[in-house]
Order: sequence, then C-alpha cells, then structure tokens
Amino acid sequence: MIVRIPALSLVVLVGASGSGKSSFARRHFRATEILSSDACRGWVRDDENDQSATADAFDVLHYIAAKRLAAGKLTVVDATNVRAEDRKHLVALAREHHVLPVALVFDLPESVCHDRNAQRADRAFGPHVVRQQTQAMHRSLRGLAKEGFRNVTVLRSVADVDAVEIARERLWNDKRDEHGPFDIIGDVHGCYDELCALLRELGYTLGGTRDAPQVSAPDGRRAIFLGDLVDRGPDSPGVLRLAMRMVADGTALCVPGNHDVKLMRKLNGRDVQITHGLAETLQQLEKETDAFRRDVATFVDGLVSHYVLDDGRLVVAHAGMKESMQGRGSGAVRQFALYGESTGEIDEYGLPVRYEWARDYRGGASVVYGHTPVPEAEWINRTICIDTGCVFGGKLTALRWPERELVSVPALKTWYEPIRPLAAAAPPARDALLLDIADVAGKRVIATRLAHTVTVREENAGAALEVMSRFAIDPRWLVYLPPTMAPPAAASDGDALERPLEAFAYYRNEGVGDVVCQEKHMGSRAVIVLCRDESAARQRFGIAGDGRGVIHTRSGRRFFDDGAIERALLDRIDAALDASGLWDELGTNWIVLDTELMPWSAKAQELLRQQYAPTGAAGNAALTTAQEWLARAMRRVPDATALHDAAASKRDALARYVDAYRRYCWRVDGIDDYKIAPFHILAYEGAVGLVRDHRWQMDTLARLCAADPKLLHATRHRYVDLADDDSLDAATAWWRALTDAGGEGMVVKPVAAVVRGTRGVVQPAIKCRGREYLRIIYGPEYLLPRNLERLRSRGLGAKRSLAAREFALGVEALHRFVEREPLYRVHECVFGVLALESEPVDARL
Repeated sequence: MIVRIPALSLVVLVGASGSGKSSFARRHFRATEILSSDACRGWVRDDENDQSATADAFDVLHYIAAKRLAAGKLTVVDATNVRAEDRKHLVALAREHHVLPVALVFDLPESVCHDRNAQRADRAFGPHVVRQQTQAMHRSLRGLAKEGFRNVTVLRSVADVDAVEIARERLWNDKRDEHGPFDIIGDVHGCYDELCALLRELGYTLGGTRDAPQVSAPDGRRAIFLGDLVDRGPDSPGVLRLAMRMVADGTALCVPGNHDVKLMRKLNGRDVQITHGLAETLQQLEKETDAFRRDVATFVDGLVSHYVLDDGRLVVAHAGMKESMQGRGSGAVRQFALYGESTGEIDEYGLPVRYEWARDYRGGASVVYGHTPVPEAEWINRTICIDTGCVFGGKLTALRWPERELVSVPALKTWYEPIRPLAAAAPPARDALLLDIADVAGKRVIATRLAHTVTVREENAGAALEVMSRFAIDPRWLVYLPPTMAPPAAASDGDALERPLEAFAYYRNEGVGDVVCQEKHMGSRAVIVLCRDESAARQRFGIAGDGRGVIHTRSGRRFFDDGAIERALLDRIDAALDASGLWDELGTNWIVLDTELMPWSAKAQELLRQQYAPTGAAGNAALTTAQEWLARAMRRVPDATALHDAAASKRDALARYVDAYRRYCWRVDGIDDYKIAPFHILAYEGAVGLVRDHRWQMDTLARLCAADPKLLHATRHRYVDLADDDSLDAATAWWRALTDAGGEGMVVKPVAAVVRGTRGVVQPAIKCRGREYLRIIYGPEYLLPRNLERLRSRGLGAKRSLAAREFALGVEALHRFVEREPLYRVHECVFGVLALESEPVDARL
C-alpha cells in the first residue's frame, strides 16, 4: 500500500499504546523528523514512562514541532493522539505554519497491543488502558476530516502496517526544479492587444487566429501570468483564450487573480457582486459558447495560488507572498496570494488600505507580484510589483527572470477610469521602507563570499548602533565602509620599526608574485558616492531631495558640515568623469570611489587642537625651561651635562614630532585648496571594481585625475616583482625617498586585488610607514633603543584578522548593492564593518 503525503506536512500518528507507531516511524522517517512524547518525558524527567511529566513533555514537543514547521521541515508526532482534544493543538500548529496535517491511524486489534505491551517491561499497566485508548480513538475517528486532517489513512492489521510504503509528494506550488528563463507578466485585465504587443516585444511568435491562437516561445523561455486576466478591459475572452492556450502548450504558467476567481464563482452559479469590471467581462462572454465558459471556469479552478521556482530563488503570486507562506498550502495562503493583506481601513477613495508587507519582507526569494497598480515597477526588499495599470492608461509590464530586466508596452488608451488615480497608488516612499533594528541588533553571523562567515558580537553591534544612529549619514548612501589596514611585521633589526622588507616577505610567503606599492597620502579617508544626476540618485539609491551624492568618512559620517563644499567637489569630480569619458566607458550613471582627501587638517582640526598641538606646545615649553636651568647648573655641577644633553635630545625628538604632524596641515580658504587622491574605483553599475586588479585601477584613475589635476591627485606607485632583487631594492629606495622627504610611507598590495593564500584571503593591503611619521603614532621618543625594542614585540594577529574580516564585509556589501539586493542586506555588511571597529585592537597598529 502506497501512502502519499505532502513533502512538507505535519504527520500525526494515532493509535493505542502497542499499536506499532514508534516502530513504523523509525522504518519510514528520519530520526530527526520524529517527535516522540515518550522521548520528551525522558528529556524533562529522565523517565519516559513518568505520566506526571506529560504536560511538560507536550510543551516541549509542541515547541520543537513549531520550530521545525517554521523551518519548512516535515515533522512526525509519535504519541497516542487518540482524542480530538489531543490533536486540536497539532492541527492548530499545522494551520499556523500553513502545512497540511496528515493522520496515520493504527486501528489494530486490542489483542495485538496487549501482547506487545506484555513483552515490554516498561509498560506496566493493565489492559484497561489500551481499551480506553481504543474506544476514544473510535469515537473520534469519523471526525478527523472535520478536525482539519486533509489526508487520513487507517491501518487495521499488522499486514496493513507492514505493507505500507510512504511516498512524499511535492505540493503543486513547488516548482523549484524549473529554472526558466521566465517572462513574468503583470495584470492584463482584458487588454488583449497590449498583451500581444508585449509578447512580441519579449520575442514570442504569435500565430493562428484570435479564436485559435498559437504561440511559440523564444530560446526555451516561459511566460508566467500573474493573474487578473479579466475585467475592465476590452477583450477578456481574447486574453483568456491566449493564456489558456499557452498554459496548455507548456509555454506559460499562470496563477489566479482575485478578478479571475470572482469570475469563476459567477460562472459556477455563485452569487457575487457585479462590480469592478465584472459586468464588462460577462457581457463579452455572452458572445462565447457555453463550452468556452465552462473551460474558463475549469481553467481558473485548477490554478495554484502561487509558485516557488528556480531553486527557491523566485516566487510568483498575484498579490505577493510573505516568506512564512512560500511553498506552503492553506486557505490563508491562497487568500493572501489573491488579496494580500489589508489593514482594515478604508482610504479616501473607498478602497481597502493594503498592508505594505514588502516593507518588512526579509526573505531570500525574490517575490514578483501585481494586484495593486503602481506608476513604475520598483524593487523593494527583493519584492517587485509589476502591475503598472495598463487598463487604467498606464502600461503592461513584464519582468525577465533571471535577467531582472523590465519590458513594457504602453496602453493603447485608458480603457477604464480608476477609482483611485494611478499616481496615488504609488508604493510608500523609499525612506519609509528602510531598516529595522532587528536587522543589526544582537549577535550576527554574516555570510560572505570571501571569508565564509564573519561574526559580529552583540556588544560590538551595540557600539556600532550608537554611532550609526547618532552620527551616520542616510544609510541608503552607505554601500561601503573601508577596512582597517595592518602594518608589516616589526623590523627585527636596524633603526626602524617598519620597512618594506617585511611587507614583501609576507606576500612572498603567501605565494604572491607581484605587488604594487602606492604612495600613502597625508590626508583623511573619504568614500565618494556620486550619481550623474538626481534622477539616478533616486532610481539607484532611492534618495530624493538630498543631492546626487555624498562624501563620507570611514565611520559613515558626512565629511563636510558645509554642504556647499561637498556639492562643489562632487560637481568637479562629475566633470572630470565626463571629460575623461569614464561615465560612458563604464556604462554607469553612478560610481563609488575610495579616496584620500587632503589636507588631513581639513577633518582633524579638533584632533590637532586638543591632542597634537598641546603635546608639542607643552613639551617644547617644558624642555626649553629645563634646558635653560640645566645650562646654568652645568656651570656649578659638571654631572648635569648628561641631563642637559638628554633634554636637548628630547627637544629634538619633539621638534621632529611637530614637523611630522605639521606636514599634514595647510590653510584651506576655498575649494581650490583641497586635494583628492582616488585609489580605488569601488563599484559602478553592473560591476564591483574593488576586485579588479590594480593595474586597471591605477591606469583608469590616472585618466580621471588628468581631467582635473588641480583637484585630483594621481597616486604615485610602482610595481614590484617579488622574485627580482633589483625590483625589491628599487621599491625600498623609493619608499625611503618618500619618507625622507616627509611623506607618510606607502601601501603594498597584491596586483591581483583578491588573492587566496594557504589560510584564506591574504591581506588586501599592508601599510609601511616612515620613521618620522610614526612619531605621531608612538610618541616623539619611540626610536630610543629601549622603546624600539619593546615595540618590536607587537602582535599583528588580531589586526590582520580584523583587516581580513572587514575587507570581506566590504566586498560583500558592494556585491550585494551591485546585484540589487535589498538595502538591509547591504547595510548588514556595512554595519558589520563599523561594529568590528569597536573590537579591542591596538589602535597604533
């Protein structure tokens, strides 16, 4: 006997003790799928037969069952379940999670149960127990269907039980193995001519006649109709005939719309209100045959509420589908697929106010739907409504999948005046559909394509939330935060703490053959997000009224308090992109750049005033006075000479410290006093530039800088062959010349931007700073032998781990943005970088 059960269901075993339920479950289901009431008693009381633990045991069983069903896992409940009140909670669980409850009833003779119980020492109860359980089961057996069980199998003998084979069947809405490509078509509403035009635009060939259409699909594609084929438009029968033909021929799938279902009910003799365009459809159908009308009713009745396609990556439904309902079957699922969810309110046009479920959607599948007409189709949290109001004078829209390309044809005319103007049906403003604190709060494990997973601890998330909520710019601009950067291992000898030799050795040991050495600029890190115009800012970033770009710091704050300066700089960069031809060459209307903005003093005024300058001034005053007094003392106490010389040495070190930070400062009177040094094209439409090799980066950015050399500073660099000693020596000499001239140093990077080594992705960059610059970091006297030796023991493991994790998050954020994932998915990575910055790592590294 083959017993067919839905692949996702709640299987309830019903039968007296000793009827063989547990043995049956072990034969036919995985151990993880079976929830036994006896096992739950053992978990809570260490005794599977302790009946006093029954209430607690079933609390545990119901809790685990709920978790499994929520996760989409078939669940088998192994308990007696002989009374309706025992099963009531299980049926409610199945309804809550939109799965079908299945009953397998073991109605075996009482004698069989008695014999089996007698063979078990742990079943020390009399035959009256089995008798009572059997009687209770028989009293409620006929009511299983009314209780909600849609699938009931009764086994009345041991032979029946032994003969059973369980066959798991996918629900009708589960078409995960169908990968398309698909052309998903929004609400047609009887607009036959526009549908034909759209199909031709999509590459379909239409032949035959209106009454006997023939359609062939291009390159194995399939159309998917999102329902509402009928009502309001001029030719609902023509649309129905075309869609039904395509479905029958296998060139299309179709889900029902609420208008289609209402028509079906009317054709089946049900009493419905003749409103919202149904009268026009019925009038048009009067010219058709009775056979066609019956075919229409049968066709609509056979449609499935929604489909899950392409390995679960795509869900199509007329009015949308929440994540918790996808791939499941219940009356609530079908209701949501047809109507969505209303708030219970009525708007000023007398229409129900729809709950914007897309606002809170966090599912992994992309949901394509219609039902509520919008002026323009727009992605919101992996959902898109493509009902663009053709029958109301808008357009008929299709979405190509997996290309995510929108194709539309305009309505030939306004066929039906809408109750609510089409413009008023626009989705809520994007700034109201952003983020939830649950997207970032607490411990998070973020999957990345470079580092598998990155863990953000709860305490780090709290610190980042404080910064993000109080100081950060509009999160829609924040598609990237730069990672920290580790220095090389400390020099083991000589009079320097850092030098290129150790950076080169690290990359050589990781199997890297070529690196690029880039001048390290004396400025502040600035990420520039720029759109070609405000229209692009609205369409790509969802931002209106906040300009066409932003310049922000490495912690997500706006770089300039003065918006006029920011706008002027962005205008100059835009002009340079245009003059260099990069806007057109890259085929984009937005770009994200990683840059250094100079001078450092433009952003670090408070740091200079409160830390560096006071240190220099106080130290200079103290040491000047000390030298004067020690000079007098030397005339009377010869031993004071050593103290005088030490003070002179300290004063010299302090002077070098002041000179070091002063090189980062110059007066800024206007925009012409700023310099911007771009060193990474991070992303643009369709591409993540961060993963492109540095030869392309340097060559492309050199062209950009040449278009406006007064503002844009080309980063000096040189390529190094790590197997060539002359190349290594030349790079070291170049670094020494940079630092001797007062420069900060250089950054060493693999020419190939992303390199996988023996322990994962190697460091994306290593900063190698000059002797004098490091006085700012470690103090004026860090080069004294006793200080230098202590600093050589610095540990780099935590810093390198942090740099690698932040780099992985940055790459992931850019990929998610370029691939048009929802904002919360991009922001998860950006927020993660900021959170990791609060980890306890020596800031001087």
